Amino acid sequence: MSASALFTGDRASGLTVTLLLGLAVVVPLLNLLLPQESMFALSSYSVSLLGKYLCYALLALALDLLWGYAGLLSLGHGAFFALGGYAMGMYLMRQIGSRGVYGDPELPDFMIFLDWQELPWYWLGFDSFPFAMAMALLIPGILALVFGWLAFRSRVGGVYFSIMTQAMTFALMLAFFRNEMGFGGNNGLTDFKDVLGFDLQSDAVRCGLFVVTALTLLGSYLACRKMLTTRFGSVIIALRDGESRVRFLGYSVASYKLVVFVISAMLAGLAGALYVPQVGIINPGEFAPLNSIEIAIWVAVGGRGTLHGAMLGAVIIAAAETLLTAQLPELWLFALGALFLLVTLFLPRGFAGLLGGRHDD
Repeated sequence: MSASALFTGDRASGLTVTLLLGLAVVVPLLNLLLPQESMFALSSYSVSLLGKYLCYALLALALDLLWGYAGLLSLGHGAFFALGGYAMGMYLMRQIGSRGVYGDPELPDFMIFLDWQELPWYWLGFDSFPFAMAMALLIPGILALVFGWLAFRSRVGGVYFSIMTQAMTFALMLAFFRNEMGFGGNNGLTDFKDVLGFDLQSDAVRCGLFVVTALTLLGSYLACRKMLTTRFGSVIIALRDGESRVRFLGYSVASYKLVVFVISAMLAGLAGALYVPQVGIINPGEFAPLNSIEIAIWVAVGGRGTLHGAMLGAVIIAAAETLLTAQLPELWLFALGALFLLVTLFLPRGFAGLLGGRHDD
């Protein structure tokens, strides 16, 4: 597929690209240029909220690449998302320096409170933004590499793979709840001040983070589409549809699965790194198994195996959760379950089916 075809290959793809580019331009303008009393003005809170939705869309894209195209349902992608978020959170904590409650230039406040005497070795280097971003990608990638290598070489797949990934994120959640781990325990990491020397509370920085998130999502979407048009993409789709035939033809099934699993995990880590500065906190709750299940629901409701459908599902469900939990929080889980059932019964291709476009493009 040529570069131009990536933008014009089908209506849904073109809409996705146009919408993301439009959001990257319009949202900052509505926030920064219009007076607050204008009915078209967008508050800084809304900008951060939209940025959070786009981070979820990137996370759904990561899972759809793995589940929709390679047929591997991970119920542990929340762990990769949280690890990327913690990497960014550690950088932001190091930027606080002596402006913390206890005024220590090296140790974060929670370490002073817990009587830590020195910075743990695994916090070293996180005062550097490039290092932290590299870790946001590498740590989820390495975890996926080790976990996937053990699983795929043993030919673990199907529901067993899903259960194992769910157990992985549950174990990580329990570990990160421990104060001895040095990640803030139950409270996690918060009270961030600035990023790259810019005030996180300023409108311009919030808009900048939104633009970076929108463009990152766009780039990831196009990169995934491009990858799926290559021979590698054809093989992983074939794995989903007939693994034994692919193995019979001489392909290394475990290697292909491992590569797509690592790429998907790194995308999830990137989503987590973009998420934390916009919401201002990362804690062990992000590892909760329920979060990973909800990511799978985003993809299923939006349309598995489409990429744009998964992104759409994440945004729609996250927005619905924001609205409904503010008014009728006790009904949210029932509404989510009902939506999942209705889409499964009447929209087998999810919301993406309403937009048209091709599967497995």
